[in-house]
Amino acid sequence: MQATLAIALASLDQHSQRLAHIASSLAHATTPGYKRGVPASPPLVPAFAATVDAFDAAQAAGGAALQVRLDTRAGTLASTGQRLDLALEGEGFFEIATATGPAYTRQGDFHTDARGRLVTAQGDAVMGLGGEIVLSTRTPVIDAQGRVSEPDAQTPTAEPVGQLKIVHIDDPRSLERAGNGLLQSRGTVALEPQPRLRQGALEKSNVDVLHEMTELMSTLRHFESVQKAVQSYDEAMGTAVRKLGELS
Repeated sequence: MQATLAIALASLDQHSQRLAHIASSLAHATTPGYKRGVPASPPLVPAFAATVDAFDAAQAAGGAALQVRLDTRAGTLASTGQRLDLALEGEGFFEIATATGPAYTRQGDFHTDARGRLVTAQGDAVMGLGGEIVLSTRTPVIDAQGRVSEPDAQTPTAEPVGQLKIVHIDDPRSLERAGNGLLQSRGTVALEPQPRLRQGALEKSNVDVLHEMTELMSTLRHFESVQKAVQSYDEAMGTAVRKLGELS
């Protein structure tokens, strides 16, 4: 395949992937705790050489995937008044037990299941330092460190029934999406030394809609420019082939 077409088609593929990630961010602009993905292209010169040398192999494998990093910056907090809505201020993630192992989230719209366990919207258990957190009411008191208690009129200073497991991810680049607002980490995970939690609030998505719309328009313009370049190249090649045919 001509090197010019190889580079152009690789560029179109990356722009298509970038559009998909921008669309995903826009779709989750109102999802609590959602972290936007930041698509990143490889450096130009190495990418050019690698694309020319290995384009056919990459196409056979389904194309080269665009690198995407998660923007882990915190979103703003919004009060909801719901006792089981929890938001983290600053760093940290809630640990969730899933069928495939531990996962992590900032999406704190929790509830209780039929067994009284504190769970996510998908029914996965929210982990505490001592395991699953089981509640007898839906109106617990949760302090800034994640200690959970269930005081009532008879015992206004009830002992904690558990403490939320809030963890720190050393390298945000190790985080990968696991679906349903969950993340998995390939790096080191440790307890967050100074968690700061707010009960009755949710963290908003950190997606900036205006920024994403600007990126969307810019990516579309680049896509159209490359597409026109491919069409022009194809027309030029067609003209050259016809000229050669006339001369032969």
